[in-house]
Amino acid sequence: MLEQKDRLKNVLDGIKEAESQADRAPGSVQLIAVSKTFDADHIRPVLQSGHRIFGENRVQESQGKWPQLKEEYPDTELHLIGPLQSNKTSEAVALFDVIHTVDREKIAKALAKEMSKQDRVLKLYVQVNTGREEQKAGIDPHQAVEFVERCRSEHGLKIVGLMCIPPFDENPGPHFALLRKLAEEAGVAELSMGMSADYQTAIEFGSTSVRVGSAIFGARG
Repeated sequence: MLEQKDRLKNVLDGIKEAESQADRAPGSVQLIAVSKTFDADHIRPVLQSGHRIFGENRVQESQGKWPQLKEEYPDTELHLIGPLQSNKTSEAVALFDVIHTVDREKIAKALAKEMSKQDRVLKLYVQVNTGREEQKAGIDPHQAVEFVERCRSEHGLKIVGLMCIPPFDENPGPHFALLRKLAEEAGVAELSMGMSADYQTAIEFGSTSVRVGSAIFGARG
């Protein structure tokens, strides 16, 4: 069975290949290794391989493993890629460096207040529900550009890009294309899109950050 470091290399090689096929500059796509549900012992081999960018879904779970890991590897960059509850904003701002899931006014206000209080400036993405799925977080595509502007002008947030999770049973291409179009209209440069099954397609459509978990860490328990 492949070890985490071997699977990591395979994914990095896949990213390089996709960059080349899309005529994009080498290194233009960032890999976020999604370590949700995996404990510190599963994460350390990836850190030991030199990788430093990780994604987690839940604030509480992350608090149980990442403070120690960040102490061991202080140059680690931790991304929150799961929904953020307003009552977890303080903990999220303290622990994470980037948040991909700003999707409503309440969260924007809470983040602005907490970052000011903690004197921390996080990079933020607005999550767009490109498939308009009722059960999924994210702002409606028609409201996304206006929301980005409001986050900046009213709350002083540093919105660097947009994020989406396409419906699992649909071709992701049109969703990636829509997110890219909205990003251009909103004047943001970063696109957080693409996971283990479709990250190479996402790179073709302009993704700057792919969020890959199972292809690196294996099946989740």
